[in-house]
Amino acid sequence: MRVLLIKTSSLGDVIHTLPALTDAARAIPGIQFDWVVEEGFAEIPAWHPAVAQVIPVAIRRWRKNLWQTLKNGEWRRFKARLRETRYDLVIDAQGLLKSAWLTRYVKAPVAGLDRNSAREPLASRFYVQRYAVPREQHALERVRQLFAQALGYSLPSGIGDYGLNRWQLAAASPSPYLLFLHGTTWPSKHWPESCWRELAERMSAQGWAVRLPWGNASEQARAERIVAGLDNAAVLPRLNLAGVAKVIAGAQACVAVDTGLGHLAAALDVPTISLYGPTLPGRVGAYGRSQVHLCASGPNAGKGDRHKPCFDDLLPERVATELQALLLATPCLSEDRV
Repeated sequence: MRVLLIKTSSLGDVIHTLPALTDAARAIPGIQFDWVVEEGFAEIPAWHPAVAQVIPVAIRRWRKNLWQTLKNGEWRRFKARLRETRYDLVIDAQGLLKSAWLTRYVKAPVAGLDRNSAREPLASRFYVQRYAVPREQHALERVRQLFAQALGYSLPSGIGDYGLNRWQLAAASPSPYLLFLHGTTWPSKHWPESCWRELAERMSAQGWAVRLPWGNASEQARAERIVAGLDNAAVLPRLNLAGVAKVIAGAQACVAVDTGLGHLAAALDVPTISLYGPTLPGRVGAYGRSQVHLCASGPNAGKGDRHKPCFDDLLPERVATELQALLLATPCLSEDRV
């Protein structure tokens, strides 16, 4: 059976789709998926053994220069690629108009969420098969339920399996290290820089190596300030998504704000402390084993405001204590590989 999956973005949403593929592969031997995904995340689907082809799409980039996209033939080539393979089914796991629109170019039945379940109800009009999936649950579980209904198998019990092999991705390191995933989008999601600095000082004093990645000049400058003068702390060179994944996979543990890289750490089964301020982890938090969610409780916490700070009461001492407990409960990475 060959299925075309449409789940284009964001990083967290793409990662949350992986366990559904694992469920399907176990329930239907020989099933293969081709996956339409934003070009910036195209490396991730290829890591899953049930994915045969990754078909990059560039909706974000194309929107900025529609005329150039039509003129240079990118849109035409993308549509042609969708038509190259005969599919038994198309699953739109995004439930947005932009994703539903892409299903028009494939000659196969299209399955998706019904109007009461989709994020954009109008998207359901593009589907032949529509399924109800309750909203009041984690996004990852919603995708698992959609796949089970669309492909006709019983939903497996227990925690979802991302299907990734951490050890194939992990970068070699001479000693264990902690990874601080400090970069995120909303200003209000940022844990204060002074808190990161104090946490780095505490963990460095305990003999831990601390590493910080970055994705832009602002993140790089913040990372350099956080580690300044600390012998065991360092800023990593600029890395692409695959490079960051290798560093995450090799970490003894991570501390992350609400960011896509935190979801990637969970998918790679890396013990992680995730810090939530304006958002709550119930529906979109880091999902997996050894995932600890610490939530701020100030007056602006959990209200979804992009700009108002709300981390006043989530202090480095508490994060350090939780991190130490997590490390004590986690085998050394070298032992875990044996």
